[in-house]
Amino acid sequence: MSSLPEVHLVAGTPAEAFRLAPVVLAMREQGRLTPVLLTTGSDTSAVDAALGRFHLTPKITLPAAGTPTETIRRFDELWAGRTPDAVVVRDDLPAALAAFWRRIPIMQLDAGRRDGDLVTASARETQRRLLAQVATVHLAATPLAAMNLLDERVVAGDLLLTGGTAADAAARLLRRRPHQRLVVLGVPPERAQAIGPALRYLATRHPDLEVVGPDQVRTPAEAYVVVTDDGDLLEESLAFGTPVLAIAEGTEYSEALHAGSVRLVAADPATVTSAVAELLDSRVRRDAMAAGGNPYGDGLAAKRVAQATAALLGHGQFPDPMPARPVAGVAR
Repeated sequence: MSSLPEVHLVAGTPAEAFRLAPVVLAMREQGRLTPVLLTTGSDTSAVDAALGRFHLTPKITLPAAGTPTETIRRFDELWAGRTPDAVVVRDDLPAALAAFWRRIPIMQLDAGRRDGDLVTASARETQRRLLAQVATVHLAATPLAAMNLLDERVVAGDLLLTGGTAADAAARLLRRRPHQRLVVLGVPPERAQAIGPALRYLATRHPDLEVVGPDQVRTPAEAYVVVTDDGDLLEESLAFGTPVLAIAEGTEYSEALHAGSVRLVAADPATVTSAVAELLDSRVRRDAMAAGGNPYGDGLAAKRVAQATAALLGHGQFPDPMPARPVAGVAR
């Protein structure tokens, strides 16, 4: 049995699995921790599939629970019998609360993401703010996220600018784009029914065009452009160097909008189709968006997260933060 500190990494969604996978691999490569992948949620098969792209399998699977209270109880029972030295989460509030009450250190990936919306049905913003109250080390992907945490009176010494690990995951999976131009439409079914036919009509002008869903491509790197209202798909697309037309409101994507790699579009089919057509008609415009780059990470975040976790547990030094880089379009 390994004498190295055991760290549980909790993946409840494919997006979390995508971001945790490079952290697991970095922990293995650094050799100072024993990473244990723990999957949970209502669709563990999708989470397992996301991990499988990195040739990883979970060591522990926690069955789905009907309520957050029951989910917390199941984490508590697990960690009562097998207590890790630390837990790594992204957005999993029940896991974080269970770890907090067990006094297990909590490392939060992508800490400090805020959109300022506390009233939507998803309660995403509220959960993120609550998670920040119990996290031990806040691992921020961007300087703006770090500033959000400081504004919420998180102690500066508990905060580390690591970058986002989606860029690390992309670097491990990146492959060449095919010659066919794919438009990935990552929106809920009701929006896809309205927008999809309008986009497919563009094929009369662009015979090499195909409109597909995100589950029909191996990675967003295969796409010419991504149209989405999903923040996780947006971040992953930028990590692969693919520009994004975002159907969104609010300020959550400020860094990418400033960089130019993301443009906001209204949700109506005519506006979306016009924006896509503009990029199909001009490769220069499309590539200019892509040149804005990915403000959410530099490809070294997973190594920083692994090193910071080991340092928290007494193995080595904390890493230097990700260097602040000028955003594309700003004088260098």
